[in-house]
Order: sequence, then C-alpha cells, then structure tokens
Amino acid sequence: MLVVAHMSDLHFNGTLRARRRITAVLDYINARAEGIDALVITGDITDTGKQSQYEEAAATLRSDLPILICPGNHDDRGEFSHGLLGTHITDRPLNHSRTIAGGLFLVCDSSIPGRNEGYLDDATIAWMDAEISSAGPHVPVFIAFHHPPVMLQMPFMDTIRQTGEERLIALVDKHPNIVNFMCGHAHTGAVTAFAGRPVCLAPGVASTLNLPFEGAEVINEGQPPGLAFHVYAEGRVISHFRSVPVD
Repeated sequence: MLVVAHMSDLHFNGTLRARRRITAVLDYINARAEGIDALVITGDITDTGKQSQYEEAAATLRSDLPILICPGNHDDRGEFSHGLLGTHITDRPLNHSRTIAGGLFLVCDSSIPGRNEGYLDDATIAWMDAEISSAGPHVPVFIAFHHPPVMLQMPFMDTIRQTGEERLIALVDKHPNIVNFMCGHAHTGAVTAFAGRPVCLAPGVASTLNLPFEGAEVINEGQPPGLAFHVYAEGRVISHFRSVPVD
C-alpha cells in the first residue's frame, strides 16, 4: 500500500489568514506522517510569485515526509526554482521525478509564464516518457501537475485548464502503468477520469471555488481548507477528502 497526502493552491501572500489555513492542513498531515509515504503539493504555492512569499513558504512547508512540489499559474518559475527547490534560477519547466515506496512520481510543470491556462510542452512529455520507460513497466506511476487536463463544468476554470491533452493521452496509451493524475487549480476536491485513469483534484487550501449552482460569487472563502489522501492498493487508487478546522 502507498499513501499520498495531497495539498494544492496554498497562495502564500503574507497574511495571517493564509498562513493559518496552510499551517492547519500541514499540521494535520504531519501529525499522521507515520501512515503516509509522501506529500504532494500541486501548485499555486504563492499568490503573486514574490520572493517574500517564497521565503514564507520555505519557512512554513516543513515535514518529515518527502515533499514533491510543482508550480502553478500564480507562481514564478525563477523565484520558485531558487526559493523552494534550491536550484539555479531558470525560466524552463520545473520537472522532477522521485521513486517513493515503490512508486514513480513525476512532478510536472504545466504553467505557462504570464498566462493562466496550462500546457505540458513537448520536452516535458518526452521527459515523462523517458522516465517511465527507465523505471520499467511494472512500477506504478503517479503524475502530478497544476492544471487539470479535463473539463470540470466550472465555467471560469474550464477556460484556463490544461490543453494539448492529446499528447498526454498517447503517453497513457503507451504506458499502462500510469495509475493516477494529481492536480489542483480549481480549488475544489474532485475526482474524474482522463484516458481511463483517475484525475484527483485536491481541495483549495486558500479558498474554495463555487460550482455554478452554489451562488453568483466565484470564490467561497467561508469553506475550511482541505486536503486529499490517495491510497494505492491492489492496483487501484482510493481518494479520501478531509476538511480541516482553523483555530
């Protein structure tokens, strides 16, 4: 069995409100770390990509768990690479992989600098293909990125989803050991399917976005922050969602 804790859309912005919501979710995960194998955070770590926001994130996001983290459309690749990954400043896609508890995790950059929508460039797709091929056909593969590659029936978010998904479908067809996609962006806990695989969206930590029938306002800041737990066992993924009260 492999267990993943999944957070998304933290939006560090220097305010006490944001930090309290993030800390509440992180504390909930860390208190249960003995039963978890990895923590995946799928983008929008900061609200506006400022250096000070990455400094706040780096000081706050501490865990005994391996942390796998990718940028979102609110992030800045240069500040992200330096402030969180500890690498040289770059404007190239921030992709990395890691094998944990027998599973291969591909953490991919679906952001487009200066844009809100998402896209995995051809170099990223080729990198994913090579990583999966190198691991072998019997290793379960978990793919994380920020933008969902499917329609969610959320009018605004569907206009800024990930496009170019036909290349990702071809990758799944080539590698049947891809078992799960993890993403965020939509600030809603949800599960759907893509290319015959589950797509699991973590709830927004910073806020929740309303569905069309939930009200005229797009942002619902009254909902508590949340997270997802993804359990891989017996060849399938089971996703569980939790809301976390904020003191």
